[in-house]
Amino acid sequence: MARMHARRRGKSCSVRPYRKQAPAWSNTDAKAIEKIILDLRKEGASSAKIGLVLRDRYGVPDVKLATGKRIGDILRANKAASEIPEDLRDLMAKALSLRKHLSENKKDLHNKRQLQLIESKVRRLVRYYTGTKRLPAGWVYKPENTEILLSR
Repeated sequence: MARMHARRRGKSCSVRPYRKQAPAWSNTDAKAIEKIILDLRKEGASSAKIGLVLRDRYGVPDVKLATGKRIGDILRANKAASEIPEDLRDLMAKALSLRKHLSENKKDLHNKRQLQLIESKVRRLVRYYTGTKRLPAGWVYKPENTEILLSR
């Protein structure tokens, strides 16, 4: 598959082995895993960070195999998920930092182009999330309001 904004192919990399059940050596206590997930979320960890901590500290290689639900589903069920999805939030934070950089370095054409590409990814994700009802129907990305949205 090709890259989104470049006309070259992606790198090939390793793939997790296909499994239908959690390995015998892993921690499979669903209630304990959900409690750990909620505790880590209260500390402010993102769902990606929660997955890494579960893998490295608690011996849970795949949360979905152990509990039957993904981390995001567990957070949504317990009303602990953020209003803005994590991937969209990360792209918006990247665009905000680039905007600050470009306000000081007005002639930086390479980063001006990168900002355009990042904001097009943000708009594409917003269209997807409004279509799947994860964001309200009238939600629009506005660069000037990004800092306010990310501070919540």
